[in-house]
Amino acid sequence: MTEQIFRETTAEPRTQSLPLAHVSLELGHLYMEDFEDGPDRLREHFARVKPWADAAHQAAAVMSGGRRARVSTCFLIDDYFTQFSSPRELVPLLLGEAKAAGLEIDYLARESACAQADGVALAAAVESRLVESPAEGSDGTRPGVREMGWLSNGQRSPASGAGEAMGRVVPWTPPSEAGARRHSIFVDVELWNEDPRRTWSCPFLAAVWQLARLGLLRHRGNPVLEPRGLRPDQTLPETWSALPPLLRLNDSAPPFAAYRTTSVLPSRFLPIEHAVRVVLSQVEADATALRQVAERAAGEGIQVPADIPDRAAYVFYPGP
Repeated sequence: MTEQIFRETTAEPRTQSLPLAHVSLELGHLYMEDFEDGPDRLREHFARVKPWADAAHQAAAVMSGGRRARVSTCFLIDDYFTQFSSPRELVPLLLGEAKAAGLEIDYLARESACAQADGVALAAAVESRLVESPAEGSDGTRPGVREMGWLSNGQRSPASGAGEAMGRVVPWTPPSEAGARRHSIFVDVELWNEDPRRTWSCPFLAAVWQLARLGLLRHRGNPVLEPRGLRPDQTLPETWSALPPLLRLNDSAPPFAAYRTTSVLPSRFLPIEHAVRVVLSQVEADATALRQVAERAAGEGIQVPADIPDRAAYVFYPGP
């Protein structure tokens, strides 16, 4: 008698692959105060972005081995920490100023979508994939990242109080960066706080944003934060919550996700993006998604860094 084995189809979900551009180019990530300054602020921003965007296109052409480079552009709007204006008022202004600078935005994302989109709690899902390396000599007394909401890139200074309670003095030692070269650059990143409900930090949402742009986010094997366009009979809504989490603005654009990302941002974002790299270095991304990207890159003769943080590049222009 032949033994038959039946499995639930949901027990082994198939990880769906994604089409990939060569580079996902972020043309901006601005907040309410930037838009409050009116068209002049946007005009200045895109004027500063344009030469670096041109350089990113040239670099993508080199990476693609002389073939026509697939570069998709995106823009992130903060509707998570503050609600301001409306898509109907702001999006045409944004697109108009970009076009005047010689730029085109292919995809527009809402920052709140990095916390939750289409019923999927993306930020919580990424938090569950954090693999915090225990510091050398750790005794387990310090709470883990999921308990306290902080993630570091090395070993923190010891808490002297615990040692004194046990009748011994714990000498102070400085924090140290894991894998430091000569000197440490220690970073401790706040991922969330409870005030009064859980609020994800800007660096953590930006890390989710990078993972989405790199095509490494899945939910039960399915892609998340997929681009959607408006129907021909639809107009831009009055509220941000009514706008698709990731809006496709250009039907002929290359795919949203890409082998690598480049972000052109004001210099004030540098510490945030340093924190993003700390988070990305400790995320255990979906293994099948990683393999699919590697196989697709090999098929195109493209080299993709093994470490996720090294797939993200930045340009920080001076100014606010």
